[in-house]
Amino acid sequence: MATAADFVEDPGGRVPVAGIADLLVVGGGPAGIAAAVAGARNGLSVTLVERYPYLGGLASGGMVLVLDDMCNGAEISVRGICIELINRLERLGLAVTPPAADRRSDRAMWRKWSRWGVFDFTSRDKPQPINYSAAFDPDGFKRVANELVAEAKVTVRLHSWFSRAIVEGGRIGGVICESKEGRHAVLGSVVVDATGDLDVAASAGAPFVVGSYMVTTVFRLGGIDTMEAERFEYEEPDAFKVLDREAKRILGGSWDKWWLQTPLPGVVWCNCPHMSDYDGLKVADLTRADFEGRKRIVALHEFARAKMPGFGDCFILDVAPQLGIRQTRLLEGIYVVTKEDVVQRRYFQDAVARGRDYYYPYRAMLPRGVAQLLVAGRHYSATSAAQRISREIPPCMAMGQAAGVAAALALEGGVAVGEVEVKALQRRLRAQGADPGDRPASNACIAEAAA
Repeated sequence: MATAADFVEDPGGRVPVAGIADLLVVGGGPAGIAAAVAGARNGLSVTLVERYPYLGGLASGGMVLVLDDMCNGAEISVRGICIELINRLERLGLAVTPPAADRRSDRAMWRKWSRWGVFDFTSRDKPQPINYSAAFDPDGFKRVANELVAEAKVTVRLHSWFSRAIVEGGRIGGVICESKEGRHAVLGSVVVDATGDLDVAASAGAPFVVGSYMVTTVFRLGGIDTMEAERFEYEEPDAFKVLDREAKRILGGSWDKWWLQTPLPGVVWCNCPHMSDYDGLKVADLTRADFEGRKRIVALHEFARAKMPGFGDCFILDVAPQLGIRQTRLLEGIYVVTKEDVVQRRYFQDAVARGRDYYYPYRAMLPRGVAQLLVAGRHYSATSAAQRISREIPPCMAMGQAAGVAAALALEGGVAVGEVEVKALQRRLRAQGADPGDRPASNACIAEAAA
């Protein structure tokens, strides 16, 4: 429990308390931003702790520059703070979304929009339908994130690296962080683990499993004549296929479209190279992946500059400061979401967030054995196979918003977060512009998992 003590006891000695809040959010990525803003807007004092010198996590620092997996056909299924962030980016000219009239499946729309990445990547239609998604600028994301937390009066502590959880009697009361000032403690009546790697919950003793998936060193190229590059792709398809195949061979793995447009003229981003057999929890593997990724990026740049139309004057603009880690620790919470739950679109009575057309039950955000702790983000309680297809940024933001509102309801009612009335949580989320998934979509499996 958070207290007004000046110090907390630690095996390494007494640690000064740097802050006390109703809600402590660890991890300033998309889920953490949404949790912090939602908690503050619901009347809580909130502290947000982040190890990097910016907010945004893999969206900004990892440069995963498309917000997607947020539509069920024509229905926008992820709303709330995520949509607010996209709207702000669009007003700044730092995000691009296709207008409603263009959201359909035909060859003209595919040629117009596919290089922006704003299509339904799960669809089996050819061409895949253009849908509501957002291509955005990473520094724009940081700027808007700063505005959101500042307006909500969230206390932000960057440059603070999580070290361990503070737990007494099975209840988390805060965390200890490392910083340039040394070790310090931050206390909270409710804690949200939004680290992406389940760092807080694992340290607190919550059960988890470890999974793995490919990693990526994302990069951007500047100086691209995108009109010429797309002309070549569509008007000289045989020649394009030969060069595109060689580019992918050099990268050693990529999505079908290894480069996508961004809101900045002449700048494209590359969500590759894909690299397997690296453990996102091991320093040696992370280091090797960074080195290997940069080697492949340089080789690709040299090839594209020499051979590919539209890339003759290109240069490496930057490489993402964060390695693209997709899966490490996964919570084993009160409920573990399975691949069948996601694929069959199983509806849960205690759903508090949605993805495309799948649902996140509140129980999948609750650890077993640790009170007053919520988990929001790609490390939620799911099997490895389920997480691979339900881990995109907008749904993680929806989970974060649910966590922030749940914390407020718990503290308002004087109950533990695990005892929050889910119907009340769903009502408040919907009243505040989110879609908690409390109403099953037409294609949801009505034979729901019982709450």
